[in-house]
Amino acid sequence: MTFKSLFSPWRLSVIIFLVAVAGSVAVALLLLNIRQRKLEALQYPLKVVEIGDKEIDPAVWGKNFPFEYDSFVKTETNYGSTAYGGSEPYSKLERYPAMKRLWAGYAFSIDHNEERGHYYAVTDQKNTQRVKVVSQPGACVNCHAAEAPGLIEKMGWETFNRTPYNELEPMLHTGSSCADCHDPKTMALRVTRPAFINAMAEVGIDVTKADRQQMRSYVCGQCHVEYYFKGDNKLLTFPWSRGRTIDAIEEHYDAYGFKDWTHKETGAPMLKVQHPEFEMWGTGIHARSGVACADCHMPYVRQGSVKVSDHWLRSPLTNLNQACQSCHNLPEQELKERVILIQNKTAALLRKSEEALLAAMDAIVQQQKAGATDAQLAQARHLHRRAQLRWDFVSSENSTGFHSPQEAARILAESIDYARQAQIAALAVKQ
Repeated sequence: MTFKSLFSPWRLSVIIFLVAVAGSVAVALLLLNIRQRKLEALQYPLKVVEIGDKEIDPAVWGKNFPFEYDSFVKTETNYGSTAYGGSEPYSKLERYPAMKRLWAGYAFSIDHNEERGHYYAVTDQKNTQRVKVVSQPGACVNCHAAEAPGLIEKMGWETFNRTPYNELEPMLHTGSSCADCHDPKTMALRVTRPAFINAMAEVGIDVTKADRQQMRSYVCGQCHVEYYFKGDNKLLTFPWSRGRTIDAIEEHYDAYGFKDWTHKETGAPMLKVQHPEFEMWGTGIHARSGVACADCHMPYVRQGSVKVSDHWLRSPLTNLNQACQSCHNLPEQELKERVILIQNKTAALLRKSEEALLAAMDAIVQQQKAGATDAQLAQARHLHRRAQLRWDFVSSENSTGFHSPQEAARILAESIDYARQAQIAALAVKQ
């Protein structure tokens, strides 16, 4: 067969026809696939139930948003332990015995456990000894129960905060809920806790004007923060009037003359830090780069043609592929090793800080037994307060330094320095 006969007019016509048919079939299949994906996407947000303004049951929200709900309910599961955290509860007092002395005279010296998932927010609070051995104010409930916003609306902000926890406890049944972070009508992110709104307004920030990326941190920041109970009404308050760094927070407390308790051993006026993830994150490279809390702890995932945030809130170490590799083009093992290296170094500094604090406490106690007066020990006690505030800021912040490695190291260096200064000041007292 010659080249000319191979491409005779009729053969060429057949080839063109077959190519056209194949192309038409391919286009038809593509259009069908697009149509199916569009139908899938259209079916997803259709309302199965009407979600009321007061609805806090995640299962009801899940009827309309099954993908998010399916991942959210995993916060009930135990995904085990990471190097310095996880969802497996254990006693931190047993793992780090120094904490019992550091918090002597305060409820945390009796019970302090690794937290579980958001599902258990109210359950674990009800079970901790800290609400049983001490009469706590209702302000404690703000971020642990989905019922809190409704109770605040019904009772009023001040009444809710000052009402004893044990009086509110029977009304608390639901941990974290969709309603804590989402508007039921529009699903837009929202802040539902007044303390965050008040603190941001005090420094000139209107959270209602925040963009979506900011809100992906604000909804977390309304709870994952340092706070205290102000005045006789025990108003839940964030100490941000002068900024959100540890130095600014200390200035706020000193100006207000606030203390959480008097240390049982040293007599120092002490401060107990809670969980300042929002403040620590704000000093780190991720915050400066515009990375929100949800980008790492609730990364986007694909469900068919739908992109949703993974609502199984957990450590990114358990989900490096989606949480980290979308930005960092590195092997999972290398990323994990980088995180663990930071946490190991931070943990080592925490232990050194504890050693220095215990030495300072021993020196103060020694001088008290020898008859030193309050006036003679005032400087040593003040330094003890400053040193422990900084240790506690890093210890109670749940990233073990990862949210802001350099800041965490700086804070712990100051903690060690102030602790040794306290030790020297105590030993310098002349009887």
